[in-house]
Amino acid sequence: MDRGKYPPASLAWLVWGLGAAFYFAGFYHRVAPAIMTEQLMAEFRIGATGLGNFSAFYFYSYILMQIPTGILADYWGPRKLLTAGAFIAAVGTLLFASASSIMPANLGRFLIGGAVGVAYVAILRLATCWFKPRFYATLSGLTLFCGVSGAVSAGIPLHVLVTRLGWRPTMFAAAVVLFLLGTAIWLIVRNDPSERGYRSFAIPEPRPVFSPAMLRRDLLTVLRYPNIRLLFLVGCGLTGPVITFTGLWGVPFFTTHYGMTIATSSAVTSTLLIFYAIGATLLGSLSDRIRLRKPIMFAGSVVALLCWIPILFFPKLPLWLLVSLVILVGLACGSVTIGFAFAKESVPSRFAGTVSGMYNTGSMIGAMILQPVIGWILDLSWRGTLVGGVRIYDLAAYRSSFLPLIAFAIVSVLAVGFTAETHCRQTTMPDKSSR
Repeated sequence: MDRGKYPPASLAWLVWGLGAAFYFAGFYHRVAPAIMTEQLMAEFRIGATGLGNFSAFYFYSYILMQIPTGILADYWGPRKLLTAGAFIAAVGTLLFASASSIMPANLGRFLIGGAVGVAYVAILRLATCWFKPRFYATLSGLTLFCGVSGAVSAGIPLHVLVTRLGWRPTMFAAAVVLFLLGTAIWLIVRNDPSERGYRSFAIPEPRPVFSPAMLRRDLLTVLRYPNIRLLFLVGCGLTGPVITFTGLWGVPFFTTHYGMTIATSSAVTSTLLIFYAIGATLLGSLSDRIRLRKPIMFAGSVVALLCWIPILFFPKLPLWLLVSLVILVGLACGSVTIGFAFAKESVPSRFAGTVSGMYNTGSMIGAMILQPVIGWILDLSWRGTLVGGVRIYDLAAYRSSFLPLIAFAIVSVLAVGFTAETHCRQTTMPDKSSR
């Protein structure tokens, strides 16, 4: 083949699509506990604190993997990361599906989180090589859209499957799908088009051999850039509340506050996720077109804060207004995907994987903190009501527990306000503030 030619679009999209399918599965597992709260609390005899910790085990390992994933994506390659991730996630799913107590279930959840934690950063690294640079933010949004589609599949569709088949058979089937996906990734995906005989879109740069010393050096280097530290907090405040609410506490809140069925509550939280993905795609594309990052992220942070407050604290809203606010908060929080391009442009390009992992860590830390903290506050406010062995929490308890979520949203607004605009231009030399 002529190495002067770029890869055909069909091959590039297939490579990206297999990675995106794994990311789809990761989001499915991320929010699945929200649909199975009653079954899990009854099965493992746990309250809100235990359920929050169970869900957060996904994020504990997910976060631990972000920095190593970013650096290994730079030095080892995304193909191995995605393949190993799919197989390990399958093992974790099998362990969770067969667990007889909360401890092995937590371990399975821990394995799943760490395994799928490689997906987004690895896909972005593939995008750097397989697609033109000007499509980077757009692809970031499309990838998030695929992930959110996985979360939506863990809404009403998962509720139907769990109701008809039970949660254990449903999880066993998910494990089989992950094994098949891992095999397909290994056979088809390649780190760079040059491995298929084509020209790469990545900017050629010297690639040093990976070592622990290199890991420490790269991490300390990217942390010296003010934008990276600030965007870390922005990710916490935009993504953390979305994942916390849709992934665990939104469904029981709506059933308590509005008397909705689980199916209806799932539909409302799925609506938030759908528009989160739409916002990520549209706002990412808009950012690429106008060549600005900061104004869109700032506007998204402000709108998200202003929408969360009435959703969580105002007395029963008319359904049309509630859904409208849910749509707005989803669209606004979708601006978080611009942060990947924003962060990548804020450092020299050879740190693309490292800085993507750093930014993604911030996004997941928000959920890791909020999910168990909200559960802990709920248990502190519990009045002793039990239905079928499951604790029931009143509206006052929910409102108290959601205060930390608002605090995170405020942090996002403040942090993005201090970032420096890149105008979609890649940093090539360390700036003076990083020295």
